[in-house]
Amino acid sequence: MWNYIWILFLIYLLIEISFAKAASVDDGLTSTCPALDPRLNYRPIIGILSHPGDGASGQLSNATDASYIAASYVKFVESAGARVIPLIYNEPPEVLQSKLNLVNGVLFTGGWSKAGLYFDVVEGIFNQVLKKNDAGDHFPLLAICLGFELLTMVISKNNNILEAFSASNQASTLQFMKNVNIEGTLFQRFAPELIAKLSTECLVMQNHKFGISPETFQGNMELCSFFKILTTSRDENNKVYVSTVQSESYPVTAVQWHPEKNAFEWGLSMIPHSDDAIQVTQHVANFFVSEARKSFNNPPAKEVLDNVIYNYSPTYRGKEGKGYDEVYIFTEKAAPFHYKM
Repeated sequence: MWNYIWILFLIYLLIEISFAKAASVDDGLTSTCPALDPRLNYRPIIGILSHPGDGASGQLSNATDASYIAASYVKFVESAGARVIPLIYNEPPEVLQSKLNLVNGVLFTGGWSKAGLYFDVVEGIFNQVLKKNDAGDHFPLLAICLGFELLTMVISKNNNILEAFSASNQASTLQFMKNVNIEGTLFQRFAPELIAKLSTECLVMQNHKFGISPETFQGNMELCSFFKILTTSRDENNKVYVSTVQSESYPVTAVQWHPEKNAFEWGLSMIPHSDDAIQVTQHVANFFVSEARKSFNNPPAKEVLDNVIYNYSPTYRGKEGKGYDEVYIFTEKAAPFHYKM
């Protein structure tokens, strides 16, 4: 009888000790989870501007009003914790404006179009970016390749400022300007070892036929007053061009190279896919989205869900072994040619 009671007592003690340990573990976990930073928006949304065409020289869609976004840009943004709303360039201006009011930052992609409606829309959105920042909303812009070239044209007020370079399907280095300060730039997250490798190893992808030399850039007052040069690169003929710039006063960054390709594109033979190259992609994406988290634009959830990229499906075209692997194709009624936001 007493032995039975003693066994029950021991079981009771073991249960109590187990509960006490569990409670102490729970308390420890709770105490290690700090409150979220109230200065940041943890549900950022990026608007990516579509480009004329289907991204496949008409093989996927020959509609005259078609436009596309390469899926690599979407994956690039999503990998850093943001959602994407496509800004379809030839939608009616009021529709495009309403979508612009749903996002916390904008990305201009690569491509070829430098005139007409597309140029006007890029210029209009760029002006909106400046206005939003001037009004107190931290609203970043990342311009890649063609986006870099278009901003160069818009800011310089010279549509003929670009020069010919031979940098198609080329992996390259980035040469940092002497005494450049990378704090507050897209390179701020890079470890010193990776910064050093960028100058000696081909970790970035170039795919362009136009650019701007440091001499031409520095000779234009508008460009020099808006941007500071962070890096330069050399084309296949050893000609030097500006490859990374950062605005002095706005969260606007422009790169002539393609940070999205290293991790998410396979169609071009010279895209770097090493561990270091993938880190380059991830650090740039993280920087851009971290800038978007500083925007407190908080649109209605339903409007966001009605417009996010998940409402569309990408088309696979990687079997061709060149160009983009996947693209989102949009067909919208064209807006009037003369477009000013």
